Amino acid sequence: MAAFMLVEVDIQDWDLYEEYKKLTPGIIEKYEGKFVARGLPVLALEGNWSQDRLVLLEFPSKEKALAWYHSPEYQRAKQIRDKASHARFLLIG
Repeated sequence: MAAFMLVEVDIQDWDLYEEYKKLTPGIIEKYEGKFVARGLPVLALEGNWSQDRLVLLEFPSKEKALAWYHSPEYQRAKQIRDKASHARFLLIG
């Protein structure tokens, strides 16, 4: 069963965040994931939306999604992301 990772990001350092964005596609692909949606604009139909970026990833399973998130490759990229932004990762499935 497919699993989805919803990511909300508040970016403080846009230049450093661009470095993170260069690293992630190859790592996501390695774990059989793909981008479903990313970036802006986001139109809030109900409630408030105040983040800078929204990303939706799809993986073939929860196990693949978790393997990607906890992988050494992604953890190195995450160190850059943590310096550039604050994020919320939600796993569905």
